[in-house]
Amino acid sequence: MTPASELKIKIQLMCGDAVALGPGKADLLDAIGAAGSISGAARAMEMSYRRAWQLVDLMNRCWREPLVETSPGRAQSSGARLTEAGIAVLASYRALQASLSAQAQGPQLEQLIAQLRPRPLRSQADRADPQGTIASP
Repeated sequence: MTPASELKIKIQLMCGDAVALGPGKADLLDAIGAAGSISGAARAMEMSYRRAWQLVDLMNRCWREPLVETSPGRAQSSGARLTEAGIAVLASYRALQASLSAQAQGPQLEQLIAQLRPRPLRSQADRADPQGTIASP
């Protein structure tokens, strides 16, 4: 079977019309846990601080308890950390990702992957060459 990297399962948990948690927000929570601050997490993810803060604010408004707790200031205790709820939600999300990925392995996936090209054609005109090796004009 082709490696599982051929399949990408994207789980989004919705809160009304807003994405309460998805792959990017889960990665942001991981980065906040590692960096101990929203700004450090934003730098690690090559994201603006403003965007990271907006995502954290949205997550905190979507869940019954905040996922991230911030401590303003320049003291050693300043920064951000995942709350107990944040740690639990992130762990459950990662477990769900792993479970769904494991369940997706099997003959149906093999059948789909067997129909995939190794890479896209440069254009639909290249369809005449099954390998997609003809250069488009």
